[in-house]
Amino acid sequence: MIKKLCLLLALVLVLVCVFTGCGSGDTTGEVKEHTFVKLTLEEGAFIIELYPEVAPKSVALFLDCIKSGYYDGKVFHRTIPGLIQGGSADGFGVGGYKRTVKGEFSDNGFENNLKHERGVISLARTSDPNSASGQFFIMTAEQSYLDGQYATFGKVVEGIELADAIAAMPTRGIQKDELVKKPVIVKAEVLENYTPAAQTK
Repeated sequence: MIKKLCLLLALVLVLVCVFTGCGSGDTTGEVKEHTFVKLTLEEGAFIIELYPEVAPKSVALFLDCIKSGYYDGKVFHRTIPGLIQGGSADGFGVGGYKRTVKGEFSDNGFENNLKHERGVISLARTSDPNSASGQFFIMTAEQSYLDGQYATFGKVVEGIELADAIAAMPTRGIQKDELVKKPVIVKAEVLENYTPAAQTK
């Protein structure tokens, strides 16, 4: 009788893990407050405010990439009108972090009303709407054609002029979008005690 009870309990625990995602590495449920993160480059730094109420899985993925050290040493490899892009595994736009997330944007059935305006950060992806895996882009100007097709999840609160400087760097390639010099993310970190300048007195 005791043996059967133990087996039943074990089965219940397995089912709980299956339906709740035990061990999946998705920390979506843990991110509730706005978080500030810092990406430090040799050329300067970005401080970014993350909005979990807008795109919780995207925020969780971005934080996983930061806390795991994935972004340290990665580069900004690409610029097109209105944005700069970075975070690829190979430094040339291919590959990403070890997991993907469901695309949190309207064309994929998810309500996300944060527009692709100057300073906003969004997850890059392939043609698969659920393929975002760590590559991201920062908007230097509004590009409304991206709205509803990519997951916006935060905004640069300090350092947007650095994005302008990167966007102005020389490019090469058939589409003239590959940065010749690829600025390196020296360190990515979560800021535990940060107050935006606009909120200080």
